[in-house]
Amino acid sequence: MTAPWPYPLWIAHRGAGKLAPENTLAAFRVGAGHGYRAFECDVKLSADGVPFLLHDTTLQRTTDGHGVAGQQPWSELSRLDAGSWHSRAYAGEPIARFDAVARYCLRNGFALNIEIKPSPGTEDETGRAVAREAARLWADAAMLPLLSSFQPAVIAAARAAAPQLPRALLFEGLRDGWLDEARALDCVAVVVDHPSLDAALIAHVHAAGMRALTYTVNDPAPAHALLAAGIDGIVTDAVDRFSPGSAVQG
Repeated sequence: MTAPWPYPLWIAHRGAGKLAPENTLAAFRVGAGHGYRAFECDVKLSADGVPFLLHDTTLQRTTDGHGVAGQQPWSELSRLDAGSWHSRAYAGEPIARFDAVARYCLRNGFALNIEIKPSPGTEDETGRAVAREAARLWADAAMLPLLSSFQPAVIAAARAAAPQLPRALLFEGLRDGWLDEARALDCVAVVVDHPSLDAALIAHVHAAGMRALTYTVNDPAPAHALLAAGIDGIVTDAVDRFSPGSAVQG
């Protein structure tokens, strides 16, 4: 029997990471403007231990910086432009600190799926630090954030640091023993790429007492199929195509 699930079905990927610069507060505001009340983001550590939002290991795709992001102190990262790469309208948008995003979500009653995204070689440190910071920030919240990672070692470190926070293991493709891995880490959910999921697998996850979430669904046909199969959460870039408060469009 699965426990009650507090999170909205529709989850905006990296804020609204196609319509605005991904993983920035601007992207969260755009997603909220489209009615989304649940968001996914990527969090890693600066060289001096400050959690911040960035997907890639390196800076150059989504900022005007270069090199490995986790090797730079927050004082340097905070000065980078994380918006111009997307469009002129967002020129000067800064990299978002994790605590700023947390405050935004808490004050608006939004749910957050935190993908812990360590720089190479910092898996344990990042898992522990992000989990501890999340536990501190959400200490008095009614709805806790969901921690997730593709790396079991990261989830293990997060569980050791903040066992009270719910956890999910991410998968791209399904390897042997995938569900046992999630169960061994006391995960409440698995998050699987949508081509790997079908109704039988979703039912199997539910029978194991966990929830099934999926990414990144941007077209109506797979969304319809997953909804019919009983999916518990859909991560999407298409926040302007899917209305979180109504049936799938298109």
